Amino acid sequence: MTQERIRQAVTADVPAVKAVTDAAYRPYIERIAVVPRPMEADHAANVAAGKVFVATRPGEGDGPGEGGEVVGVVVLEVFADHLFLDSIAVHPDAHGGGVGRRLLRFVDARARALGLPEVRLYTNALMWENQKIYPKYGYELVERRTDGPYDRLHYRKRLL
Repeated sequence: MTQERIRQAVTADVPAVKAVTDAAYRPYIERIAVVPRPMEADHAANVAAGKVFVATRPGEGDGPGEGGEVVGVVVLEVFADHLFLDSIAVHPDAHGGGVGRRLLRFVDARARALGLPEVRLYTNALMWENQKIYPKYGYELVERRTDGPYDRLHYRKRLL
């Protein structure tokens, strides 16, 4: 498989961002008994704010918003002391191809380029798969906290 390209999302990517996010998070609805927050995000506003990056497979045109199927999405928010990984999603059809790993590496590189010392994220406590993945990439569990209907595990990765 040809490696995908990671770039900042543009307005034309909003439908694909929603589609990938929904496909990635939909399987969790029954397990966590609530719609995962990333599925309810305002994708257009996040793209307009420059928070969204997409992984695309090479395709015709291959410029921003054209060609190249979107197979992965990350939503990032910059804070003074860290980069917050708000959401990461890989389309189920692309699972096992290293898209998630490359997106996580991209997040680290983005934080370093911004001069930020760490990346923070959280995941639902019932998303067991994530609890196995994040420590493999250097994230440490910081705390467990309930936020409304969400039981979340908070992680961080120190970069500097």
